[in-house]
Amino acid sequence: MAEIRAEPFAFPLKKGAAALVVIDMQRDFAEEGGFGASLGNDVSRVTAIVPDVKRLIAGFRAAGLPIIHTMECHRPDLSDLPPAKRDRGAPKLRIGDEGPMGRILIAGEPGTAILPELAPVAGEVVIEKPGKGAFYATPLGDILAEKGIAQLVFAGVTTEVCVQTTMREANDRGYECLLVEEATESYFPEFKAAAIAMIRAQGAIVGWTAKLDDVLEGIAGA
Repeated sequence: MAEIRAEPFAFPLKKGAAALVVIDMQRDFAEEGGFGASLGNDVSRVTAIVPDVKRLIAGFRAAGLPIIHTMECHRPDLSDLPPAKRDRGAPKLRIGDEGPMGRILIAGEPGTAILPELAPVAGEVVIEKPGKGAFYATPLGDILAEKGIAQLVFAGVTTEVCVQTTMREANDRGYECLLVEEATESYFPEFKAAAIAMIRAQGAIVGWTAKLDDVLEGIAGA
């Protein structure tokens, strides 16, 4: 077992038991014309973390550790999209509407795709999820069990919504969770800070948080 420098204390990395989960690094959340921008958000905050997420992915690939990518999206007929989700708020474009990159957050559309700089390679798992959490209505739990995974390292967007939701789902299922601070982001910096504080509060009640370089050092050493 190796340790990764982390907060609130060192993360006990178990050899062969960890996987990286990259949450929703999609064009619809990172580019103008996508869903994130339609909500009035500054999507440049998401694109700013791409180099760090890319470094993290490269480190896991070099270490031979599994990588799982998630994509929030819905069926073309919207049968897995509750009206309460589609109708909430006042975005310029709603889920399923036609936008500059195809239908918003619909499986198979250009805008739903993972950013090309972070695209999965052969052998990496891609999970299409209709909700905020990656365990809801997906095969993620079964995939992790098949691979013997007990620890999850998280990156992606947004920190306080899909990332934190999935971490909490994982925590309830007994996984040890670590969030890489530079490799996650929110459209609202104060929300990211609050989510990080909540995750590692009370002795890592949801999980640990760590700096990118410390994570890369830890997985390379393991």
